Amino acid sequence: MAINEQENHNRGGNHEVTPLIYAALDASSSGIIITDNRLPDNPIIYSNKAFEKITGYEANEIIGHNCRFLQADERRQEAREIIREAVDKGMHVTVEIRNYRKNGDLFWNELSISPLRNEKGEVTHFIGVQNDITARKNAEEKLSFERQRMEKVILERTENLRNNEEYLNSIIQTIRESLVVLDPNLNVLTVNQSFLRTFKVTKSDTIGKLLFDLGNRQWDIEGLRTMLETVLPTSNPVLDFEVEHDFPYIGKKNMLLNAHRVELEGDYKDRILLAIEDITERRAIEKRKDDFLSIASHELKTPLTAVKGYIQLIKRFVPKDNSRLIDVVQKSDTQIERLNKLIVELLDVSKIQSGKLDIHRGEFDFDKMVKDTIEHIQFSNDECNIVLEGTTGVMYEGDESHLSQVVGNLISNAIKYSPGNNQINVYLSSLMNRIKFSVRDYGFGISIEDQKKVFDRFYRVGEIREKIAGMGIGLYICEQIIKQHDGNLWVDSELGKGSIFSFTLPLK
Repeated sequence: MAINEQENHNRGGNHEVTPLIYAALDASSSGIIITDNRLPDNPIIYSNKAFEKITGYEANEIIGHNCRFLQADERRQEAREIIREAVDKGMHVTVEIRNYRKNGDLFWNELSISPLRNEKGEVTHFIGVQNDITARKNAEEKLSFERQRMEKVILERTENLRNNEEYLNSIIQTIRESLVVLDPNLNVLTVNQSFLRTFKVTKSDTIGKLLFDLGNRQWDIEGLRTMLETVLPTSNPVLDFEVEHDFPYIGKKNMLLNAHRVELEGDYKDRILLAIEDITERRAIEKRKDDFLSIASHELKTPLTAVKGYIQLIKRFVPKDNSRLIDVVQKSDTQIERLNKLIVELLDVSKIQSGKLDIHRGEFDFDKMVKDTIEHIQFSNDECNIVLEGTTGVMYEGDESHLSQVVGNLISNAIKYSPGNNQINVYLSSLMNRIKFSVRDYGFGISIEDQKKVFDRFYRVGEIREKIAGMGIGLYICEQIIKQHDGNLWVDSELGKGSIFSFTLPLK
């Protein structure tokens, strides 16, 4: 069976067969994927429309990933081990597994996996067929819940708690953030003391009035109105909705809004809870920090360039028989290069934050760029062997310099964070209309919780921070560069078992 048009062409097959197969697969109501077992980590190379609909992901977010990304944080499910064993043995298997859609919703997936073999009997691909059985699972859970007859007790306790006005008011008043309780018509029912202090008003100025009329219509803010009148009626909570507004009496405020529609019985039916966090000072501090980084980086660049020139000049006059002096000069040159790299990264962060990171696109040989970058790194890291496997065979149109920076950073990190290991692996492959780069190390590994933050600016994993120096900006820059190329960068890791950093880039 042909897997893609390129393979069909290489085998001299009928060029009309593959489109018909894909059309048939797309017509299926079951989600269908095809993975390439010949490539590292068995990545997905095809997904049909039903798979995209079930998971909420688009094709460009699916291709290149291993199927396990759908399990999010739940990596210890028994079904995963069953799947892993079946893949290792090239066997058919059907399991029920907990998956998560792109928006974070859980769904139960009935997954059937079947191997495809070539003429030699080798497993080249796997076909996965999935069906959403969430409704059935929910029904089973509901029956079990009803048999235990706990629902009545829980509802009674919840109702008593919600109907306790004194308890609710004490919570509202205790919260340090500004909190407003609104009725369905957006009239203010109550506010806490933090709101009164922050916005310098009294209860008589607020209670019973339309939110947008407060303070001579100071609260008639376009962003706030959009949130309450457009987003919130969908019954979905609104989280971290940022609004900036210049109030006539208290000045400009940056506010982070969280809103929940709460539907209760009795006296508290259909309330809207609006939490307002004043982040004005935080944003000011962040801006001052970014300004400082930009200024400091530029100011350091000039004297460093001069020092680097002096070192190069000194190298010319160092006697060849003075090995100690040669070693001192070489170490100085290495440290200057390290400092120069750090300053370049700080400048990149500054450019990214100000939206001024320039991407200069041009056509270049992607495989050659990777090989040249590896050779440069290998030259100064002879204790660790960098093994390159696979090719893309692609002339890619993008910013070669910045992409080389990403490749170099990921490989250097793999060496840096796996001390004592004498090898890392780099993989290149072409997947449908994307190219994929991966680097695997056998070092510390990263926990699930830290993986969510590892691409944040200045974030460093606690345990690693204590062992290895760094600023936590390299991965942030890498992610931003890949995003500028409409690509995806991610990490797959387990503590104590190393990490695999991968990115995919779309082809025109």
